[in-house]
Order: sequence, then C-alpha cells, then structure tokens
Amino acid sequence: MSKRILVVDDAAFMRMMIKEILTKNGYEVVAEAADGLQAIEQYKEHKPDLVTMDITMPEMDGIHSLKEIKKVNPNAKVIMCSAMGQQAMVIDAIQAGAKDFIVKPFQADRVIEAISKTLG
Repeated sequence: MSKRILVVDDAAFMRMMIKEILTKNGYEVVAEAADGLQAIEQYKEHKPDLVTMDITMPEMDGIHSLKEIKKVNPNAKVIMCSAMGQQAMVIDAIQAGAKDFIVKPFQADRVIEAISKTLG
C-alpha cells in the first residue's frame, strides 16, 4: 500500500510541485491545505502517514500547526519546507517535533530522500 501524504503550503504552485514529485515516486497525496488551520483539519480527517508543511503561511504558520498536530497525534511525522534563510525557524520546527526539513526550491531527490528516511 502506498504511503499517504498531506501537502501543506499556501502557494498552490508549490503544492502542485510537491504533489507531482510524490505521485511520480509512488506516494499518494490524500489531501492538501493552504494554511496551518486547514492542515490540522485535514490531518484529523485523513490521518496521513506523513505531512509536508510549509513554515510561513497565513492564518497559522507551520510551526504552530505542527505543535497542534503533535497534540492530536504525538507520533505524527512532519517534514518542514522552508525557503533559504529560515534557519532559525527550521530549528524551532525541529524542536517542536518536525522529523526533517527540505529547502525550496525543491529538488526531487532531496524530497524523496527526506520522506523515505522519515517513513523508514
């Protein structure tokens, strides 16, 4: 059975890019969210195996959303997506329980490496 993934990013273009990389590599994108609040709702509804989470989003940023998802499921697997120059936020995200991070612009092999490593 393919692993089920929730893709969270406020930019539709970025969600599309990640979705394309994932589906080409045999993963199933079960839902998408454009902000942290939607991410929590989608997580509760779909219970994905993994979440790719943008850090900077409207409504609720990725770090707050990560913390809320961890309250729902302490074992949730979340990989943060950050732009260059967001090192401080990446450290916050890792401390909040993120398993890994990938840097935009995405390189397909790095995305797949982070996901396969996190899913074990």
